[in-house]
Amino acid sequence: MPMSASEPELPLSQPLRVAALASRKPTRFKLIPDAAQRAAIAAVLDISAVHALRFQGELRPRGRNDWDLEGDLEAEVEQPCSVTLAPVVTAIREKVERRYLAEMPDPEGDEIEMPEDDRQEPLPAVIDPGAVALEALALALPAYPRAPGVELGEAVFAAPGIAPIRDEDLRPFAGLATLAQQLDKGQKGDG
Repeated sequence: MPMSASEPELPLSQPLRVAALASRKPTRFKLIPDAAQRAAIAAVLDISAVHALRFQGELRPRGRNDWDLEGDLEAEVEQPCSVTLAPVVTAIREKVERRYLAEMPDPEGDEIEMPEDDRQEPLPAVIDPGAVALEALALALPAYPRAPGVELGEAVFAAPGIAPIRDEDLRPFAGLATLAQQLDKGQKGDG
């Protein structure tokens, strides 16, 4: 699939023309990018590194015109800790499923409901398992990775001369557990 000037080139790509796929048997794929490709993937995803990546599965015909993609994504990525910026390595294992429909129903009306099956997509002329792998990896990345043992501290802000409000002050029922324990002890001591 030729890329237009407006589309960036993907660091992981294996375009499969739907018209050229076998219509009665699955087409298998296995993508294991080399070090240069993994570095490019890390740059695209704005993370520190992709130490390992493997995406394998198959594209199967479904009925006369639809296609199902099923694959297993395995990766080891490195991101900075969201608190300390220390490197955090995360192992990712995801089952990836897409259903490409030749007759994708068009949404109607002013308000659009999300379909129940979020795996459904319109059938393109070319299905690229590499692009699917990049999308699945981007969605699987931890949003706020944390180094082991790192806790997010409490930030306390207040103008000079004003007592700051803490998280505990905003929880009106936090003291009820302590009160209930005290009442329970008092009742057991009376009996």
